[in-house]
Amino acid sequence: MTTKILLLTACATGFSCDAASRSADDSGSGVGDPSPVTIPAHFSAVPQPAIDWLPEVYGALHASGDPVIDGSLDDPAWQSAPWTNDFVDIQGGAMPSPRHRTRARILWDDEYLYVGAEMEEPHVWGTLTERDAVIYHDNDFEVFIDPDADTHQYYELEINALDTVWDLMLLKPYRDGGPAIDAWDIRGLRTGVAVDGTLNDPLDEDRGWSVEIAIPWDVLQEAAGRPVPPKAGDRWRVNFSRVQWRAIVEEGRYAKVTAPETGEFLDEDNWVWSPQGLIAMHYPEMWGIVEFVGPGTAEFSPELTADERALWALRQVYYRQREHAASNGSWARSVAELELGSPGSGLPWPPDMSLTSSGFEATLALSDGRVAHISEDGRSWVSD
Repeated sequence: MTTKILLLTACATGFSCDAASRSADDSGSGVGDPSPVTIPAHFSAVPQPAIDWLPEVYGALHASGDPVIDGSLDDPAWQSAPWTNDFVDIQGGAMPSPRHRTRARILWDDEYLYVGAEMEEPHVWGTLTERDAVIYHDNDFEVFIDPDADTHQYYELEINALDTVWDLMLLKPYRDGGPAIDAWDIRGLRTGVAVDGTLNDPLDEDRGWSVEIAIPWDVLQEAAGRPVPPKAGDRWRVNFSRVQWRAIVEEGRYAKVTAPETGEFLDEDNWVWSPQGLIAMHYPEMWGIVEFVGPGTAEFSPELTADERALWALRQVYYRQREHAASNGSWARSVAELELGSPGSGLPWPPDMSLTSSGFEATLALSDGRVAHISEDGRSWVSD
């Protein structure tokens, strides 16, 4: 996607990177909070999703056999795996429907997470052949994975029709200072691409292309923050994206369409499984939810859990604090200053909030005695 920036450094926004430095006041009143942080006046607010929060939920079946990773999804292992809903525009259902259909499947076993995707496309083309090139400059398929749903330390993988891969890890979303670790590679990654037609031949019309991806669990363990491989019933945050450029044929080759007035490429289309509500994939709180289903069953819960709803409710504190910082140059000292609406869903409200040595932390007590948290750098989690 064109909104990605790779040259950010950690803590570029002025936030502390050391989460361990926080020492929140249990009262949440803001009185006596340790060394409140003053935010620079130029600190920008975070754009907020313009759709209701209703992530897609998918039940990933346990594979009955090993898929052959050749790009074709016709081998027996895939036949029981349901398709996702067709992809939609990244901004949501109010935008025009994608010109071409995209859908995906997920399987898993004790060694790999498997992703398969099918993309209708009348003209399949690609140019990039070097690993870790900026693959979204071609049409591509993208995978985003946040195992522990804290919106930090997550994975991204992009692949084009030439089976060229860009894999990277994000320590934080770009909005929170990044950085992206571009040199990180998925050891043991297996990929395959199948083209239903002819690649890079504008003289005919193709039907599409498909991809298969097998990601080893031991690599995902690196920043998972939870047991890997997952257990049946575990739920991870995942999203898929397809970048699609408008192209024409010039001198017998495909070329991206440019705007006559500027000579620059027209913006790409971004089609996704679970809509983001804005043109930005790096909002992990908006990604879909994948529940891992145990062997011999297809049963899973399509409902959102109390943990998921609580973390989304606390995300509103994060958004409003960023607005407050942009307008006032400092964090709000109490939730009353933020004028939060009620999240509904039977959650206790308002949350507690206190300033810390690095910013703020807001908490919400859950009915089972556990506590949901969010901090100024956007990280969210549930503690016992």
